[in-house]
Amino acid sequence: MPVTTIESRTIDLAELAQQLRADAVRCSSRAGSGHPTSSMSAADLMAVLLAGHLKYDFSDPELPGNDRLIFSKGHASPLLYAMLRAAGVIDEEELLTYRRLGSVLEGHPTPRLPWIDVATGSLGQGLPIGVGMALAGKRLSAAPYRVWVLCGDSELAEGSMWESFAAAAYEGLGNLTAIVDVNRLGQNGPTRYGWDTAAYASQIGSFGWNTIEIDGHDPEAIERAYRQAEQATDRPTAILARTKKGKGVAAVENREGMHGKPLPNLEEALAELGQGANIRVRVAEPEYREPRMERPGRSIHLPRFDIGSTAATREAFGRALVAVGDASPDVVVLDGEVADSTRTAYFAEAHPERFFQCYIAEQQMIANAIGMQALGWVPYAATFAAFLTRAHDFLRMAAIGGADLRLAGSHAGVSIGRDGPSQMGLEDLAMMRPLWRSVVMYPCDANQAAHLTATMVDLPGISYLRTTRGETPVIYRPDELFPVGGSRTLVSSGSDKVTIVAAGVTVSEALSASEQLADIGIPARVIDAYSIKPIDVSTLRQAAAETGRVLTVEDHWPVGGLGDAVLDAIGGHLPSIRFTKLGVRGMPASASPTEQLAAAGIDADAIVNAARRLAA
Repeated sequence: MPVTTIESRTIDLAELAQQLRADAVRCSSRAGSGHPTSSMSAADLMAVLLAGHLKYDFSDPELPGNDRLIFSKGHASPLLYAMLRAAGVIDEEELLTYRRLGSVLEGHPTPRLPWIDVATGSLGQGLPIGVGMALAGKRLSAAPYRVWVLCGDSELAEGSMWESFAAAAYEGLGNLTAIVDVNRLGQNGPTRYGWDTAAYASQIGSFGWNTIEIDGHDPEAIERAYRQAEQATDRPTAILARTKKGKGVAAVENREGMHGKPLPNLEEALAELGQGANIRVRVAEPEYREPRMERPGRSIHLPRFDIGSTAATREAFGRALVAVGDASPDVVVLDGEVADSTRTAYFAEAHPERFFQCYIAEQQMIANAIGMQALGWVPYAATFAAFLTRAHDFLRMAAIGGADLRLAGSHAGVSIGRDGPSQMGLEDLAMMRPLWRSVVMYPCDANQAAHLTATMVDLPGISYLRTTRGETPVIYRPDELFPVGGSRTLVSSGSDKVTIVAAGVTVSEALSASEQLADIGIPARVIDAYSIKPIDVSTLRQAAAETGRVLTVEDHWPVGGLGDAVLDAIGGHLPSIRFTKLGVRGMPASASPTEQLAAAGIDADAIVNAARRLAA
């Protein structure tokens, strides 16, 4: 089956596949590491895709009509880079920099290369992200692109894959094709079903997918399967391709113990593969060439809450989100079947075409957001703070890939009350702070929450807003500004003996405590550290230097949250400061919000007692 190259000659697809194998072997051998055998099994699959079905303008990677190709089995990166060489966008010299210091050809793909949309390598994530891209194509965009995802059979053991199979079938994503490289061998021995493609077809087909079983080394069978996938416009297609790991080199073909290793003899392997071809494939460009979406100028009219009233910060988040959506046609909102609780239901009512109900599938919710932002959309994703822990690996990988995400975790801390510890987000600050380029914010009142919700729309990286279930006093005016990296000093005097640093629900407790402390002759400075990362280092250091004592109080475990952020800011610079950290130290149970704060030792009385000991 011939293909046309830029030299205007034809070449057999099998020869192109051998070139891809040879290049994968060569770059892995030069690096002394990598996964050539995992690349060799899928070479025929990718040769047919590259030569005849992928529609992509490599000179304009952001073109809305481009198909999207995701290597969910990211360890097969040598194959991906070999495809880029065959497409003429990298040369042999660059290919051989694979895995070397300073090279953009990393061990697993990242968007440091302009033709790669998302970082992959943690298995089970590429297909869920592909679902998000396909969902955007079906519901948000007029661009008729197709999403192709190369999967490995080992990753079919990941639960996130089955979340994506369910979601794609439910949404009828006929623009999504999963190409499963069933090569039988995992890192350590055979996979669960080996070459039994019928077992996979039965399981995936039960979700409503179109399934096709083929010999993954037969170009004609692969060609037919791709055409069938393109014609199945009402549902997604999974192509289950039986392949051999290490295909083409007898020393490694279908042999255990060769995963993640260069081939033992490079010259013999290249001779067996018939290396010598130098094929360049003219990849078809998309017919749809409308201009990409332009970012709007934003004029956001936020909700206003009166000082002296009470309101939940989750309520302010939901109402502010509507205002952000009114001003921003590129904003989309995703929820994990808790829209009434997170208050994203307001956005769903105002902008239903840009609201995505992801159900109780937090990994898929975050994957959808990652896929959508890669295509230029601006996603906000919300669920209970506690449940975001299920998707932390997706967030870790999103950070590696430079994704821009806006997350909201509601029902944080013991202050939610009687639902008990399974619903209390007590780890979320510690989970979000270490993420690369993350911003972590914890508002204490409704106007602050509304402002920070709007601020997130233009923040790069992963930003996280922690919201509270119960109502808190409104202490700030609606027009006040709260810059990222800032704080607010709410109580201060020249004779302060202790600094109390609080955030969120503990701010009102700290204010109450400061009044009680003033009555007993212990003036206390109160700082609202609403920006936990980046934290207001200069204000904290100045307060610590002037008072000599710092007390932090947070509705969170004492590890990794506000207290540690403050200690990081001042500890090594002012070693003589006396420091006390209040947080939730015992396992909570069901109780009222007031009882919970008291039992956890983070209410006003606990703050007073801790400040008295610190000031003694």
